[in-house]
Amino acid sequence: MDEHRHPHPHGGHGQAHDQGHDHDHDQGHGHDQGHGHDSARAHSRTPTRPHSHAATDKLDRALEGSAEGIRALWISLAVLGATAAAQAAVVVLSGSVALLGDTVHNAADALTALPLGLAFLLGRRAATRRFTYGYGRAEDLAGIVIVATITASAVVTGYQAVDRLLDPRDVSHLPAVAAAGLAGFAGNEWVARYRIRTGRRIGSAALVADGLHARTDGFASLAVLLGAGGAALGWRAADPVVGLLIGAAILLVLRDAAREVFGRLMDAVDPALVDAAERALRGRPGVLDVAELRLRWIGHRLRAEVAVVVDGSLDLRAAHQVAVDAEHALLHAVPRLGAALVHPDPAPAAGLPDPHAALAHHGV
Repeated sequence: MDEHRHPHPHGGHGQAHDQGHDHDHDQGHGHDQGHGHDSARAHSRTPTRPHSHAATDKLDRALEGSAEGIRALWISLAVLGATAAAQAAVVVLSGSVALLGDTVHNAADALTALPLGLAFLLGRRAATRRFTYGYGRAEDLAGIVIVATITASAVVTGYQAVDRLLDPRDVSHLPAVAAAGLAGFAGNEWVARYRIRTGRRIGSAALVADGLHARTDGFASLAVLLGAGGAALGWRAADPVVGLLIGAAILLVLRDAAREVFGRLMDAVDPALVDAAERALRGRPGVLDVAELRLRWIGHRLRAEVAVVVDGSLDLRAAHQVAVDAEHALLHAVPRLGAALVHPDPAPAAGLPDPHAALAHHGV
C-alpha cells in the first residue's frame, strides 16, 4: 500500500498519477493556499512507490512527457515544411490561387509544431511554489497561437481567391500545379500515418487526432488537381473557385480547433467523463454519496477534486481509507486522470451541527 504522511483532520487525500504502464502515486493531502480557513485545510504531498495498474483502458502518458511524441512533432514539421516549400516554388511559377491556399495551409500546419513542441517541453517541468499546478496550461496558450495561425491562413487564401475572381488570370505550368497538389497529398498522408502510428504506440489520443487532421488536409491538397483540370479545360474561374473551397475547408478546421481550445480555457470536459467518475465513486464500499465532483484539464492530464459522503461514525483512519479506495477507483475509471483530491464529508446526522458551518460566510 502507498505511503502517507500524518492524516489530515478532514481526511482529504490527493494523488499525482503519472500516466503510462507504471503509475507514480504521489499520495498525500493537498489544498489551496490563501485565506486562513483554506490553509487550515491544506494537504501535504508525499511521493510514494510506483504502482502498476493492469486496467483494460490504459491510462496514457501525457504527450509532453514523451520524447517519442515530441520527436514525431519535429519530423512532421520537417516533412510538411519541405512540402510547403516545394509547393511555394510552383505557386510563384504558376500563379495558382488553389495551390497557394493549399501551400499556406500546409505551412501553417507545419508551424503549429513549434508552439506545441515548446508547450510539451515546458509542460515537463516540475511544479513550483509559484506554479503549483505545473506548466501544463502552456498547451492552452499554444492552442491560441494555433487558432490565430489557422485564421490567418484562411484570410490569406480567401483574399487571394476573391481577388483572382475579380481579376481573372490564366494559370500556367498546369502539370507542375497538379504535381504539387499530389505532393501535398503525399506529404500530409505520410505525416498522418506517422502521427497515428506513433500516437497509438505511446497511447496518445492527441497525436492520433493530429494525424487524422493531417489526413483531412491531404484530401484538400487533392482539390488542387480539380483546379488544374478545370483550367486545362479552359475554365479560368476553376482555380480561384477551388481556392475558395480550400479556404472554406480551412474555416471548418478553424471552427473545430477554436471550439476545442476555448473549451479547454473554460475548463470544459466531456460529461461522459463526469458520469464515469460518479459511477466509479458510487460503486465503492463506504461511499454513501458524491457531494461534489469537479474535473479540469491541465495540459493532457485531468485533475479531479471530489467530496464523498461517508458514515459520520467512522474514525479518521477508516474515513481516510474510504477516500483512498475512492481515489484508486477514479484512477482506473477516468482515462488520462493525472491527479485526484478526495475529501470525505460526514453524512448529516440529526442533532449535530453542520461540519462546514464555519465556512458558510466564505461561500465555500
